[in-house]
Amino acid sequence: MALRDIVTDPNETLRKKCRPVEIFDEKLGRIFDDMRQTMNRADGVGLAGPQIGLLRRIAVVEVDDFYIEFVNPVIVKTKGTQVGPEGCLSVPGKQSNVKRPFKVTVEYQDRHGKHMSVTAEGFIARAFCHEIDHLDGILYYDKAEKD
Repeated sequence: MALRDIVTDPNETLRKKCRPVEIFDEKLGRIFDDMRQTMNRADGVGLAGPQIGLLRRIAVVEVDDFYIEFVNPVIVKTKGTQVGPEGCLSVPGKQSNVKRPFKVTVEYQDRHGKHMSVTAEGFIARAFCHEIDHLDGILYYDKAEKD
């Protein structure tokens, strides 16, 4: 495993739409291992491909004992709303209140290409939405509640 550099705003990589992953190999697995280590070292709860300079539809989320790796994730269902503070490893030292769904269902593939589905609510649902937004070039403050 290796620590990766985290791309920070205003780097244009963060504003690009990522390409789907089509090859599921050992290299992808190593990237996920690096992403998890990098995220944990930076004290984050999520990290997406563009945040390490990779324009691929991949992300990781880890909250307490819950860890997930997303390949080609798509939010297929949402329910309710929540508003809360968000920050980002790519936008250090800043936070904004963001409105997100309270509950989300995401369809995705795992590191081996297996199709999966997961439903989460609360803070984990917020983290899913935040990381999936990164894959479309959207940063949390683009959706920030206006004062």
